[in-house]
Amino acid sequence: MMASGLGTVLRYVQAAPFPHLTSLKISSLAVLTGVEAQILLAEAERSGVVWLGLTGLLIWGVLLCQADAFSRYREFTRLRAILWRYGFKPRVFRVLAASRCQRDAALLAAREAGCQAQARGLFYQWGYRWYHIMPDTIMDNPLHFFSPRFLRGTFIPGKAGKRTMLPTSGACTLLSGDIDEEDL
Repeated sequence: MMASGLGTVLRYVQAAPFPHLTSLKISSLAVLTGVEAQILLAEAERSGVVWLGLTGLLIWGVLLCQADAFSRYREFTRLRAILWRYGFKPRVFRVLAASRCQRDAALLAAREAGCQAQARGLFYQWGYRWYHIMPDTIMDNPLHFFSPRFLRGTFIPGKAGKRTMLPTSGACTLLSGDIDEEDL
């Protein structure tokens, strides 16, 4: 039971490494600004209120990062179930190619389903490299970050499906050379 829980936590972290690392960085800044606010408020300085407000904003940033990470984990579990059920289908990966966080979740799902090489090759074929971190829509229009559709898709995960036991061996049998243009 303990190993199962630990494996779930490890998958949760692996499905979205960037949001988790960002959460750690922002958390450390929140602690530092909170300590600074406490010191300044103890000395009855007005600037302590500003530091306290900054701490609150940083805590909000941590919550947003964790909401993003939870969404990626949900995408990972959904895609893993799809891969186990239907095998490797390149069009399924097109939906998850928009950002580095989504690609990380998709690659983890592909690894667990036994088709990581095909998924990596597909993302490479589409022109994505390790340094493409920002979401495509943000690169096209930075103000798109504030649109309700982007925020909903990033921070609100889809509904949880029913839990089923997955097979222990890989389900992906399609080779990367077998990708047709119609699949893309």
